[in-house]
Amino acid sequence: MIHTIQNNFLSVSVLHKGAEISSLKSLKTGQEFMWNANPDIWGSHAPVLFPIIGCLKDGKYNYKGKEYSIPKHGILRNNENLELESISKDSLTLKYTYDAHSLKMFPFEFEFYITFKLVESKLIVDHKVVNLGDNEMLFSLGAHPGFNCPLKEGEKYSDYYLEFEHSETDHTWNVSKEGLISGEAELVLDNTNILPLTDTLFDKDALIFKNLKSRLVSLKNKNNDTTLTLSFPDFNYLGIWAKPKAPFVCIEPWLGIADSEDSNGNFEEKEGVIKVKAKEMFEAGFVVELR
Repeated sequence: MIHTIQNNFLSVSVLHKGAEISSLKSLKTGQEFMWNANPDIWGSHAPVLFPIIGCLKDGKYNYKGKEYSIPKHGILRNNENLELESISKDSLTLKYTYDAHSLKMFPFEFEFYITFKLVESKLIVDHKVVNLGDNEMLFSLGAHPGFNCPLKEGEKYSDYYLEFEHSETDHTWNVSKEGLISGEAELVLDNTNILPLTDTLFDKDALIFKNLKSRLVSLKNKNNDTTLTLSFPDFNYLGIWAKPKAPFVCIEPWLGIADSEDSNGNFEEKEGVIKVKAKEMFEAGFVVELR
C-alpha cells in the first residue's frame, strides 16, 4: 500500500510498509528526487532507523542482564504492522505500537509516530516516540533517504556536490567490513563547506560525521540551479552514503550511531543513545526543501 499527499508544489508518496518515502516529486518541473529502490543496486528508498542505527557488534546487545538481537537499522524497516493514524490532502501520520514480536528484540513499551507534512516546497518529517512503560526507555533514531543523483539524463555524478551550512573541518570515522565504527578517522572536510561527489567517494563505505557545526546541507549541481536542501536541527550525527558508482546519494541525519569495534554491548552505554523517562515523549524532525 502507498499513501500519497500533495500540495501545489510537491507530491510525496510513502510506503505503508516501513513508512519509507518512495517518491518526492516537484509538480513545477515533474522531477523525481527519490531513489527508485532498484533491488540490483540498493533495494530501499528511505528506511526509518529505530531503535538502532546501523549494526550491533555481533548482532546483539545487553540490557538489564539480558541479551537481545535486533537486525541492522532496527525494527521499522520493512515492517508491515504500522497503522494509518491520519491522512489529509497534505499530511500523513503512520503509527507503530510495540507488540509481542518487538518485545523479543527491544524490551520497551512504546508508540512511534511519523508524520509527513507539506508546506509549500518543503516536506517536513516529524518523529514522535512515546514511552508507555514504567521505566526509562533507550533508543536511537535516524533517517536514511536516498536521492537521485544525477537527476537528469546526460548529467554526471561529478556534476553534483554537497554544500554545508558552515565551513567545516571534520573527519569521517571508518567503517569495518562488519559495519562497525573503527577507531580510525580520515579528514574529509578541511575548512570548507563543499564536498564534491565522485565515483570513489564511498569506496570505504559511508562518510560518518560526528562534529559538524552545520545542521543544513544542500545537494547542488554546479551547472544549474537545481537544489535539494535537508535541514536537521534535532540531529547531531550525519551519514553520507551511496553504493559505489550508484546513481543516488543518501543524506542521513542520525541521533545515535552504529556500534564501535570495541563496544562492550551494554545498551545503556551505547554511543548517542537517547534516554526518555517513563510516560514521557521524545520528538525530532527534519525538513527537505526543493528549489
